[in-house]
Amino acid sequence: MSPQEILAAHGPREAMEYDVVVVGAGPAGLSAAIRLKQLAAEKDVELSVVVLEKGSEPGAHILSGAVMDPRAMAELFPDWKERGAPLNQPVSGDDVLILREASSTRTPDFFVPECMHNEGNYVISLGAVTKWLGEQAEALGVEIFPGFSAAEVLYDERGAVRGVATGNLGLGKDGEPMDSFQLGMELLGKYTLFAEGARGHLGKQLIARYRLDTGRDPQSYAIGIKELWEIDPAKAKPGRVVHTAGWPMDNDTYGGGFLYHLEGHKVTLGFVVGLDYQNPYLSPFEEMQRWKTHPSIRAHIEGGKRIGYGARAITAGGILSLPKTVFPGGALIGCDAGFLNASRIKGSHAAMKTGMLCAEAAFEALQSGRSHDELADFPDAFQRSWLHEELQRSRNFKQWFKKGFVIGSLMTGIEQWLLPKLGIKTPPWTLHRDKADHLNLKPAAECTPIDYPKPDGKLSFDKLSSVFISNTNHEEQQPAHLTLKDAGVPVAINLAKYAGPESRYCPAGVYEFVKNDDHSDRLVINAQNCVHCKTCDIKDPTQNIVWVTPEGGGGPNYAGM
Repeated sequence: MSPQEILAAHGPREAMEYDVVVVGAGPAGLSAAIRLKQLAAEKDVELSVVVLEKGSEPGAHILSGAVMDPRAMAELFPDWKERGAPLNQPVSGDDVLILREASSTRTPDFFVPECMHNEGNYVISLGAVTKWLGEQAEALGVEIFPGFSAAEVLYDERGAVRGVATGNLGLGKDGEPMDSFQLGMELLGKYTLFAEGARGHLGKQLIARYRLDTGRDPQSYAIGIKELWEIDPAKAKPGRVVHTAGWPMDNDTYGGGFLYHLEGHKVTLGFVVGLDYQNPYLSPFEEMQRWKTHPSIRAHIEGGKRIGYGARAITAGGILSLPKTVFPGGALIGCDAGFLNASRIKGSHAAMKTGMLCAEAAFEALQSGRSHDELADFPDAFQRSWLHEELQRSRNFKQWFKKGFVIGSLMTGIEQWLLPKLGIKTPPWTLHRDKADHLNLKPAAECTPIDYPKPDGKLSFDKLSSVFISNTNHEEQQPAHLTLKDAGVPVAINLAKYAGPESRYCPAGVYEFVKNDDHSDRLVINAQNCVHCKTCDIKDPTQNIVWVTPEGGGGPNYAGM
């Protein structure tokens, strides 16, 4: 049965009405909800706010490095330290390394660009910070519904967003209702804020429907592969921050590594690869595994134990790729819009700030008796904010690195190191990009296969053992949430022309090509392995793969990440 037929047979859906509906309990969504309740308390007015979260709890699906700039946190909660926010480990020092295959060069501190300095920042678990923000939100009266996926945007007769509907529960693999079937519910708001993170399922639809990206550069993404390790206490350097560039990437491929020492002799480390890479034989997961074998990285973790794994796409296009953030009835905030600062390798402070700015615009609109219109005060407030200035300063970062590692490093040094010393806050020039990431993939015949070493089970690992420690789980009987527009495309085009890149760019072993009895090929989709990174939705060269929401609560269940 189609969704429309299911609704006709089992409807109508139950509906709940709120002043503001927030989709996504990440830093942006929770900061918006908190700020709305703070403003309501200050003005002594009633305001109903609900937050939907597809993970089992706030923070379950959150994945980031992370080094956090506390600026937005201090604006939201000036007393965050007294409240016990889990920003426990101040950065104690920075190492910026240029790697060659067997050696490295440390960049002298004096020459490290301003964007890479981390004085006053904190090494954190963003999952822990998100969970704490959820507790603060609930204490203020925000309703949080974990385990509920927002599966559909609802529109009124004028075409304005009026809320969202959660996904149906209890559908079989064939899409037919089972005995356990439950119809989704509608959450209706005077304004609906979308904070789904990078490549949001509904955000993508809204951008297309309202043409929010008209006149903007195409969005650019990266994939981050992350692990959490317990290391020998003798090797612990609490607060030490290491960033690497160079090996194992070639000069034409954007990517780099990070390694951060947390408290409690734990290390969080990972590797980021731009999804505009050209060689279909490249595997971001395998690049991360061999990066760990470099002497400068293995020195930190050798003899330790890997205790966590995850992967997530990163919205990295910056301010030039930022879509219009408002539309009738709602707004895009955080990484659903793309506010991450790639040059600083930071996004949580930006997500929080945009949530707060949007909340302030929504509150003023509600107090004026408005609803379901455009929150024009939000983009106006962003234009006046410190975040806008920060993102303007780094607007050319990704474009320079598209010209190669040498030019990228040189021009980033000029823009982020030399110009500030000359008193010039933002570059006087602008570089634009005109090509979406998936269009950069070259045919396999034009590229050289990459021979990755086999995992040793000590420093490097395979995908399936990695997925296992991400605590990923999906209800087995539900329809696959990784859908194909045309089932013939993976073999006829992706395999024939690009050597089946989905089997390599996916960091969870979801996609594999197998032989039929007649020796023909077919694609198998192991949707139960999916860690919700969204890479397939971004990098598929034919844009044939569409990620949709699975049943709420499914996916990874990150702990300490």
